[in-house]
Amino acid sequence: MTDFTNISYLKTGNQKQQSAFAVLTKYRVLENLTDFDPILVGTIPINIDIENSDLDIICYWKDKVEFIEKIKVLFAPQNNFSIRENLINNQESVIANFHIDDFEIEIFGQNIPTQAQNGYRHMLIEAQILHSKGEKFRLEVIKLKENGIKTEPAFGLLLGLNGNVYEELLDYKV
Repeated sequence: MTDFTNISYLKTGNQKQQSAFAVLTKYRVLENLTDFDPILVGTIPINIDIENSDLDIICYWKDKVEFIEKIKVLFAPQNNFSIRENLINNQESVIANFHIDDFEIEIFGQNIPTQAQNGYRHMLIEAQILHSKGEKFRLEVIKLKENGIKTEPAFGLLLGLNGNVYEELLDYKV
């Protein structure tokens, strides 16, 4: 299984993964976020991205105000920068978006260790499912995503999950 906590796997991945690695290292995005245990999650690491997929980086903050200030200092100068706070699953969340080169980047922070956050947990389970189901399944996920279906609902449809697919995927056994 790929170690998703270190982006070096992107260097030998597909073209988009290699481009993501180049941007993240050139601009020291993860390096600048080291205090917040950043992990790249989402569709690009597991090769189910579509044309407009962004780079999703999750972070663990202990002091929300400090996190927001650091994000602003680091990334406010970038194109289309925005930052907002939301309550997601009863957890205070901070979400920043901006563009660097050809990528939209989203930084998502919660007061939950990154490896315990749902974004990371979903990606690990989805990677295991993709590994066990093969290329045809991966292409079916991508096709659903291209038709506007979000990642977890796409997996839910293909796996026949009912109810809240975000919760059910966390309990899915490969």
